[in-house]
Amino acid sequence: MDQLSVILQRFSMSTDVFFTGNLCGIASFNREPNQGHLHLLRSGALTIVDEQGQSQLIDQPTVLYFPKPHAHRIIASEEHPPQLVCANVVYNDNSSNPIADALPSLLCFRLTDCQKMNQTAHWLFEEAFEENCGKQPMINALTDVFIIHVLRHVMHNELIQHGMLAGLAHPQLSKVLLAIHETPDHSWGLEEMAELALMSRSKFADLFKKVVGQSPGDYVIDWRITVAKSLLLQDKPVALVANAVGYENGSALARVFRKKLNMSPKEWLELK
Repeated sequence: MDQLSVILQRFSMSTDVFFTGNLCGIASFNREPNQGHLHLLRSGALTIVDEQGQSQLIDQPTVLYFPKPHAHRIIASEEHPPQLVCANVVYNDNSSNPIADALPSLLCFRLTDCQKMNQTAHWLFEEAFEENCGKQPMINALTDVFIIHVLRHVMHNELIQHGMLAGLAHPQLSKVLLAIHETPDHSWGLEEMAELALMSRSKFADLFKKVVGQSPGDYVIDWRITVAKSLLLQDKPVALVANAVGYENGSALARVFRKKLNMSPKEWLELK
């Protein structure tokens, strides 16, 4: 399985289109837990204002993707009202999503920057602005596909220079990250990871930290905690979760949780 599919299968995300049409005036979007926003501009012009008050005029077919909860406003042009498709991006595990966490607060690029993305947007706009049967599930499905094209575009063009997605885009580091993501229960050592990357231990460790932003060992621990959180939210027993992410028992997992999060798995779960 490829590196992106492993994460998308383990940490599901889906879209829910809530607006299609010409926007008038100002639309405000609040921070919503475990949710991002996607806006596709088909025509017209708008000004996007983020929660820091920074504004940007958009007057060409564009994708505006807020991967994480982020308050923002869209101000429609009076002279050229924007025609939009707007969707919520929902992270279904009720926890942080590693892909969203690896992205900047806003991704903004023209639809023409990527042929596949532009093609999918064309199909989406056709469905959104016509009255065909099965319209809502169709536009939701097309928006799900569109998000994957966005992620592919980011990885293939190395638009993210640091973090997990940068590592997944690297020809040697991606092999290691894929193996870690697929088997968090494996006892990963530096020598084995370096062999997978076809590097010496020192070169691999330096490159991994430079690209991903943390040491290989710390990444393995953080990934195990991320997977453990997802399993805990599925009401899996702590002992089973511990085994699934490479720890002998619940006590060992609890020690890691306390070291990283200052709370036990049970205490973390009670906050959710």
